[in-house]
Amino acid sequence: MKEVTEAQIGDTLFLYKQPVEPLPGFKSVKPMVFAGMYPVDQTEYNNLKSALEKLTLNDSSVTIHRDSSLALGAGWRLGFLGLLHMEVFNQRLEQEYNMSVILTAPTVPYKAILSSAKLIKEYGKAEITIINPAQFPEKISVSEYLEPTVLGTIVTPQEYIGKIIVLCQDRRAVQKDMLYIDEHRVMLKYLFPLNEIVLDFYDALKSLSSGYASFDYENAGYQAADLIKMDILLNGNPVEELATIIHSDKAYATGKLLCERLKDAIPRQLFEIAIQAAIGKRIIARETLKAYRKNVVAKCYGGDITRRMKLLKRQAEGKKLMRKIGNVEVPRDAFIRVLKREPDK
Repeated sequence: MKEVTEAQIGDTLFLYKQPVEPLPGFKSVKPMVFAGMYPVDQTEYNNLKSALEKLTLNDSSVTIHRDSSLALGAGWRLGFLGLLHMEVFNQRLEQEYNMSVILTAPTVPYKAILSSAKLIKEYGKAEITIINPAQFPEKISVSEYLEPTVLGTIVTPQEYIGKIIVLCQDRRAVQKDMLYIDEHRVMLKYLFPLNEIVLDFYDALKSLSSGYASFDYENAGYQAADLIKMDILLNGNPVEELATIIHSDKAYATGKLLCERLKDAIPRQLFEIAIQAAIGKRIIARETLKAYRKNVVAKCYGGDITRRMKLLKRQAEGKKLMRKIGNVEVPRDAFIRVLKREPDK
């Protein structure tokens, strides 16, 4: 045993050359939410690695795999039990170890049944698990996509049933059971796609029920789904942190909402910024963040119109050049805020 992480909770220890039967009944915790974590500055990579190792000593439910990105550099793919777990882990990194990190959009583990012989040979199997949107195979080489599902149990006062049923239907849930516990409380059971509840479902449920509804869920396996990868582009450059895998029925609405949220989250620049949602080469939504603009014709009082047009044309050419060489930075704290579906109160 060379590393502390090799000693898992639930392991059975025995004397050398005296093996025993492992104790039954223990199951390791499976992460339900995955997110990429990268240092803001690559020179901080080793310090962040050390901080992660120390933090996972007393939080063994976090899984860590090395990852790399062309845009973000070297980092890790972390698995968490839920979104709250992820946010608490990130806060502890900042407060206890003074580490600044970039967290990508949270995703869940999808599966793909490959039909391409070349890809099957490359992966060594026909069914692969996808925890990073960058690894999402194209539809032409896949016979079927699978998404994880959970059986959710909601207990709520009966006056909120209507709103909660509408919320569940909006998240592609299938009702399995409805039981009146007593004359005031109702228990609802729904089969949810995990991706639909992982980000902000609990917040929305609490908001609709004035905090009275409770929610619990358990793993229910995988089901076939029509999945696609959606990219967010800023002036034609993909923002890797915001790439997501979503159901095709929600692609347009989600893309439009993300573009609108990003328009509010990104600071205005001296050049125009085109914010686009794309599926492959197809643009499905767009918002334009207008540039700061100096009034270059303020000193023109009357006179020939050609002088006015010449000044405006020169300004437009300068903006065009600035747009080509300018970089757009998305604020780090904007990612989770942008991805939440409910409008900010």
